[in-house]
Amino acid sequence: MKQPIPCPTKIEINEVAPRDGLQIEARFVPTEEKIRWIDALSNTGLRRIEATSFTSPKAIPNLRDAADVVTGIQRRGGMDITVLVPNVKGTERALACQVDEINLVMSASNSHGLANLRMTPEQSLEQFAAILEVTQGSGVFINASLSTAFGCPFEGDIPEARVLELVEKLIDLGIQGVTLCDTTGMANPAQVKRLCEAVLERWPETPFTLHFHNTRGMGLANALAAWEAGISRFDASLGGLGGCPFAPGASGNVCTEDLVHMFEAMGVDTGVDLDALLEVAATLPDLIGHDVPGQVVKAGKSTRRYAMPAQRTT
Repeated sequence: MKQPIPCPTKIEINEVAPRDGLQIEARFVPTEEKIRWIDALSNTGLRRIEATSFTSPKAIPNLRDAADVVTGIQRRGGMDITVLVPNVKGTERALACQVDEINLVMSASNSHGLANLRMTPEQSLEQFAAILEVTQGSGVFINASLSTAFGCPFEGDIPEARVLELVEKLIDLGIQGVTLCDTTGMANPAQVKRLCEAVLERWPETPFTLHFHNTRGMGLANALAAWEAGISRFDASLGGLGGCPFAPGASGNVCTEDLVHMFEAMGVDTGVDLDALLEVAATLPDLIGHDVPGQVVKAGKSTRRYAMPAQRTT
């Protein structure tokens, strides 16, 4: 009987709101405001921040200032700047800005891959090979995000065997880290735990990150299931911002401050100053022009105490 992987006592959170969150907002956040926001996030103890995407300005106009953002933010020691790149050209632009990590993206389903990237999974793998040639010798960490790993909005269930096949191809290609993405919030905790246990058993040396959306209210439950399986790295988005523009029904990501609050309440070290993070989260409505889904910033931490109400006299 195999021994279960112990639950991690410390986890790492990759903040994706500057990229995943802002990409679908109606308002373009000015470059200077993005830089100030990311600098504020970097003071909260977050280990990694996905700052932007070096994609076509026509495809994602909200991130058309990618180079200016990356070169303008303060590069604090102990924190890595990650960017998403869609192709070789984007990779070259990212390398010129001296990023710490490049995140590639592909889909586990043919239909979502064609809708999102205009490529099948096999075509994405071919492009990754070309990108890896460009990054060779750069020292930049290369991660690949596998979208629809827990289900596709067009095809439905994606067989676990197919996901494992694609993960194996990514690792054989030379990808250093893999993110398993619940792109439209279709995952459930039992499914998450099974897949996480499977990948950790087969590739124990590979850093796996889990990326959840809260479309059906199961984001935190799925994160907990992944942690129980042994996962210690999670994507999250401040305020619960985000959503894939090419996936019908996708809503925001699991909320960073809610995720940090949950794990810290359980005694799991996130390395994040929750009070500082909540201060930054409270500025989001003014930054983007509307309310956000995050709960803890509204309700306060579970340690918050209230004065007793005045007793009524009869």
